[in-house]
Amino acid sequence: MSAALARQMPPVQHAAVNGIDMAYYEVGPRGQGTPIIFCHGFPELAFSWRHQLAACEAAGRWAIAPDQRGYGLTSRPEAVTDYDMEHLTGDLVGLMDHLKIHKAVFCGHDWGGIIVWQMPLMHPDRCAGVIGLNTPFMRRSPFDPIAAMRMAFGEDMYIVWFQKPGVADAVLGADVDKTLRFFMRKPASGDAMDAGAGLDMSTPAAEGQSTFAFGDLLDAWDKSDTANQLLSPEELAAFVETFEVTGFTGGVNWYRNFTRNWERSADLPTRVDGIPCLMIMAEKDVVLSPAMAEGMEDVIGDLEKVLVKDSGHWTQQEKPKEVNDLILGWMDRRFPR
Repeated sequence: MSAALARQMPPVQHAAVNGIDMAYYEVGPRGQGTPIIFCHGFPELAFSWRHQLAACEAAGRWAIAPDQRGYGLTSRPEAVTDYDMEHLTGDLVGLMDHLKIHKAVFCGHDWGGIIVWQMPLMHPDRCAGVIGLNTPFMRRSPFDPIAAMRMAFGEDMYIVWFQKPGVADAVLGADVDKTLRFFMRKPASGDAMDAGAGLDMSTPAAEGQSTFAFGDLLDAWDKSDTANQLLSPEELAAFVETFEVTGFTGGVNWYRNFTRNWERSADLPTRVDGIPCLMIMAEKDVVLSPAMAEGMEDVIGDLEKVLVKDSGHWTQQEKPKEVNDLILGWMDRRFPR
């Protein structure tokens, strides 16, 4: 375990769930009230929720944040198909069974947000509520999402690029410190307030619009550039030390299941009803733009939407107080103890 990580997180715990060993961090009074399970994205860890875990502990709220399959101190299976949505949601159910939790509120950011919006569709009996952070509920595409991304953004778009076996894994892992500092930056001062359409795949990218070619951007980025860095040296060390051990293949394998997940989701429900949901948008997230959350009201029966101003993609780390206040305030209203 990374020494920097150990200094900044609660004691790590482990559970045998769904065929893997899952590492997780737990705070608050176990067994009291409805727990929150925090689900991280790419390239993140349970550590990404350190501010929220501390706030939940201070508020007396039971909360759990796992290193998810392929990340951190959790197992990293070799088969790409072991990272599909059935496995990723099944891991959370297994963790709940281990902790004797019947229902939980699932809070997810980035890829973790995709997972938590699938929980009420795939495991409705285990889901008390959903909090989407940056990641909206996305309706099932009428055709293969990888084909749609390729058509809209081209071969160099990062999710399309990730489909090539071993390629992105090697590039991202060649200089872990550079990779993580490249990704985990705040929006540049003076950036346009409108984050645009984000990963809207309905039309090809217009001239001048980002095609999200992160591999090329990473290669061109000057590692000595310290502007807009999000993390302190100690926080950066927790990520770097961990990913230097694990590499990035586990996380990239989640992306390699987009087509498989799409194929296997044809018969899932298309609405989220019967549970309260909160959508927290970030004003300056250019990947998961607030515009992508438009229309969620049409397919979610009980939804609140709020906007965090002046935040880029890493909202729970960029604006921890705002995010903590929104989550805990909503929990107090919808799940009072």
